[in-house]
Amino acid sequence: MKAVLSAAVRRVRRVPRPRTLRARLTAGLVVLLALGCAAVGVAAVVELNGFLTGRLDQQLRDVGARFPASLEHAVAPSDHDGDEHGDTRKQSAGTFGARLVGDTVTNAAVVRPGTQSTGLSAPLSARDERTLAAVRTDGRGHSVHLSALGDYRMTAATGRDGDVLVTGLPLEPVEAAVHRLELVAAVVFGAALAVAGVAGAVWVRWSLRPLSRVADTAVRVSEVPLASGEVALPPRAPEGDPRSEVGRVATAFNRMLGHVEDALTKRHASEERLRSFAADASHELRTPVASVRGHAELALLHPVPVPSEVNRALERIAAESARMGEMVDDLLLLARLDAGRPLERRPVDLTRLVLDAVTDARAAGPGHRWTMELPEEPVTVTGDTHRLQQVLANLLANARLHTPVGTRVVVSLETEGTTAVLTVHDDGPGVPGDIRPGVFERFTRADHRRRPDHPGGGAGLGLSIVAAVAEAHGGTVELDSRPGATAFTVRLPGDGAGGE
Repeated sequence: MKAVLSAAVRRVRRVPRPRTLRARLTAGLVVLLALGCAAVGVAAVVELNGFLTGRLDQQLRDVGARFPASLEHAVAPSDHDGDEHGDTRKQSAGTFGARLVGDTVTNAAVVRPGTQSTGLSAPLSARDERTLAAVRTDGRGHSVHLSALGDYRMTAATGRDGDVLVTGLPLEPVEAAVHRLELVAAVVFGAALAVAGVAGAVWVRWSLRPLSRVADTAVRVSEVPLASGEVALPPRAPEGDPRSEVGRVATAFNRMLGHVEDALTKRHASEERLRSFAADASHELRTPVASVRGHAELALLHPVPVPSEVNRALERIAAESARMGEMVDDLLLLARLDAGRPLERRPVDLTRLVLDAVTDARAAGPGHRWTMELPEEPVTVTGDTHRLQQVLANLLANARLHTPVGTRVVVSLETEGTTAVLTVHDDGPGVPGDIRPGVFERFTRADHRRRPDHPGGGAGLGLSIVAAVAEAHGGTVELDSRPGATAFTVRLPGDGAGGE
């Protein structure tokens, strides 16, 4: 039993269900109409069956026991024309009569259609006799089935001699009428459901057109990048009747889009002011920072002896001014990239850039193990040579500064179709989990937890420059890090492999 129920549940679950609101409303309308039609059909069939059965019972009461009474006295109908017990001319075809003494049928006959003769086409079986004996003598109609005749409506009465007289009329006309009504109802209701389904689908589709427009507008809005820059939202959704639910949804949605557009406009204006300030400040700071650095270096070159504390202070001023100068240059570069200033567009040999960058990294970090994995043919892309060189330098410096001495750093270059893939991989301790989500954001620093012996550090702009330059070239940069395996992967649209 459980297996049967499980199979039934699986079959129900496999039945496709409507996904869209329009399909659900149409399906619900058709289902409700089908239930209504079924209720009307069942009620009509039950009422017709009861009405016709009642008429048949009335006919049985009108007929009375005249026909079975003629069987009681064993009088031939042809000898008593007009006698109330023997006349069969007033009996309809199929009228059944039987005389029972105790539970035994002594006589039984049926009026044959088209003639005035009587007789059974087949003898009654023992089961039929038991069925007749079970008919209650209450003067009411009872439905019985006789194997020799079929379905009959019968009534029983007590005869003059204490026997039981059973009179019956066939149920076949009632059943035929009921079956015809069932057929007609099925055809009519089926056609009505089909027409209602098509008309309902059209009506629901027309009624939900404003909601469909709101959905289309929402889809177009979801495809608009909202992270940064100036954003132009698509046209508003057409507003319907504000008294309807769909009209209220469209109005509220358009109002929400208006608020979003205002917020994006203010954000863009704020970003532009911030970029302008960063660019102006970086540009204005370059000269005084360079001047401070120059004066500090000049003081260090002065031949007059100075106290060691002063000499140390001058060295720190020179070092910090140099670091500040690099920071100002990085901020100015980021401001220019944010402003969308065009970069140089010329063929760049990435293979040559990797060779030069790794050579410089070996000189700066001799304690690391530097390895290259390069293809046999040069890999070229279209872009800015100096900026791409800065990407490589920043990635290698990041690996050098944030990993302990002895770390193996592998720089690999390959092509995937028309995309150049540059990967810098190290087996160091990995990027801390708390800074991985914002590792490419500005001023993100690892607090030198990957390199405890390194006392200095940058401003946290190196990886943000990598991401900005890659994006300006139409590429991407990704991080995959875990203890013992950290990889920065840069993907750039390439010109393919091959020499120039």
